[in-house]
Amino acid sequence: MIFKAIDKLIFLAHAGGMTNVAVISDPAAAEASLDPIRARLLTELVEPASAADLARRLDVPRQKINYHLKALENHGLIELVAERPKGNFTERIMRTTADEYLIAPQVMGAMTPDPDRSPDRLSARWLLAIATRLIREVGDLITGAARTDKRVATFTIDGRVRFASAAERAAFATELTEAVTGLVAKYHTDAAPAGRDHRVIVALHAVPPTTEPDSAPHTKE
Repeated sequence: MIFKAIDKLIFLAHAGGMTNVAVISDPAAAEASLDPIRARLLTELVEPASAADLARRLDVPRQKINYHLKALENHGLIELVAERPKGNFTERIMRTTADEYLIAPQVMGAMTPDPDRSPDRLSARWLLAIATRLIREVGDLITGAARTDKRVATFTIDGRVRFASAAERAAFATELTEAVTGLVAKYHTDAAPAGRDHRVIVALHAVPPTTEPDSAPHTKE
């Protein structure tokens, strides 16, 4: 077994006022970002550019570009970073407010997968519901951290293992459950008023056939 990322610290970083990741939780903003032209504009505006610059790159009339830029700006997905005189008008230089965007699952409202509606813990539906909740909760943490200019520290283990049989996979799951349960019992305490609850998620799923193979050969540890 080889671990590709055994200790990955995920945090909200700042560079010139722009965050690495922004979570879109407003349905209208999500809809705006999914428009094909606006999605392309978001890609282009990771680096500052004007409407004229974008019109040349995309071969789209500047008036149409301005229309889409206004919509993105109204939803907080892009921002003004500079203005410069250009003939008889002032050219606005825009940039995305984040390097990357993630649409929060709750945008789908009641249709969002919910662990409480998926009680079978061995089902793919349960795993999907847990992953959805993970994205929602970490997204909320990132959004809150952005308001207070703080980092969000998390711990992630991302590994890959090949089982010889379904029986070995089941045995692995049993041993992993026992190990995690033991660790939780060892460190969990209700007698710490200043403590903070943390969610522990361990997931196991088959790698889809379309996934690119690792560049490095697998080795046993």
